[in-house]
Amino acid sequence: MRGKLLLLAGLYLVQGLPYGLQSGLLPMLLRAGGLSLTRVGLAKVLYAPWLFKLVWAPLVDTWGSPRAWLTLSTAALGLVCGLLAALPPVEAGWAELPIAVAVLLLLLNLGAAVQDVALDTLAVQLLGPTELGPGNTVQVVAYKLGAALAGGGLLALVPTLSWPWLFLLLAATYWLAASLAWAAPALQLPWPQPSKLPHHTQHLLQDLLVVSGTLWTAGFVFTYKLGEQGASNLFPLLLLDRGLSAPELGLWNGVGAVACSIAGSSLGGALLARHWKLLPLLRSVLWFRLGGLAYQTTLLFYLDTLGTRLGPGTVLRGAALLSLCLQHFLGGLVTTATFTLMMRCSQLAPSNLQATHYSLLATLELLGKLLLGMLAGALADSLGLRLCFSLFLVLSATPVLYLGLAPRTLA
Repeated sequence: MRGKLLLLAGLYLVQGLPYGLQSGLLPMLLRAGGLSLTRVGLAKVLYAPWLFKLVWAPLVDTWGSPRAWLTLSTAALGLVCGLLAALPPVEAGWAELPIAVAVLLLLLNLGAAVQDVALDTLAVQLLGPTELGPGNTVQVVAYKLGAALAGGGLLALVPTLSWPWLFLLLAATYWLAASLAWAAPALQLPWPQPSKLPHHTQHLLQDLLVVSGTLWTAGFVFTYKLGEQGASNLFPLLLLDRGLSAPELGLWNGVGAVACSIAGSSLGGALLARHWKLLPLLRSVLWFRLGGLAYQTTLLFYLDTLGTRLGPGTVLRGAALLSLCLQHFLGGLVTTATFTLMMRCSQLAPSNLQATHYSLLATLELLGKLLLGMLAGALADSLGLRLCFSLFLVLSATPVLYLGLAPRTLA
């Protein structure tokens, strides 16, 4: 098992690079090159291929092998980075993102989304029932480390490395990972037989939904992060309003948040590896998360009532930062358990539908997080902070109750 987990760790770390590149590194490079904040923000439209994973997930299921798709998509990411290195760097005073750069970034997201589908499919096929907990810990932790490496590590190298050398370094990393994916014996699974390939027609969604436990799991993954996501988007802004400096908040909500999230994910994997049953573990961590959000909401009510500022060295300042870290820790714990649940459900699907099935669940999980991430500010402005965080508490309690309806096939 250790060999498989090390291999998956390396591949998931590489998979996290595009997200860190475009969420951390590129906005800084583009802004430094003179693009307006609006133009930098609009560059996130280039994430669109991630929302259409269900379009090419059936191709991964029906054409070739997941290993071939993983190798080709990873090599293609290296090619795109090589082309980006060949383009002239963003220059000061540019008013908009060059079309050539925008097209290549769109292709980068397309390749990363296909790579995501292929790697998740291989993980579903490789991991046995007792390996799901450690496997999903590796998935979550390695992905976050890859994103942090590309978003923060490469950013630290910007004064030393030029635009071309940054992308050549990324291209070399992708080509090395592609070679590893093709040559690794653990990934050389048998190709699906043509006679077993499904007819992907208008009945595809129906074929996915009839898989045991899918409807319940879809509802759970769409809703389990709603309250947490809303609070995690608003609470740091409240701390900023109450006197924390932007650099300090960036440290705690950036580096500290990633460290706490990774620690929570690692604990979740360790508990599952010790043969904790998945659904009872998930119920326990959801209750803990609800308690953490109740603590954070109580703290917010107190600060909002008194209008107190969080001065240096005060107990309230420490309590606020503790709340921030606690929520990220519990969020990582819940995420690992939920991804294990998603993979367990997808393993119940026929092997020639598993890529599409897991992509359906992953897309719903992403949409649930995006929904509250986009609406949190509007809810706070219209309802007020107190009522808004009370709503987040209700939303966080809902998955705990919903878990009682889980089908036995997922136990």
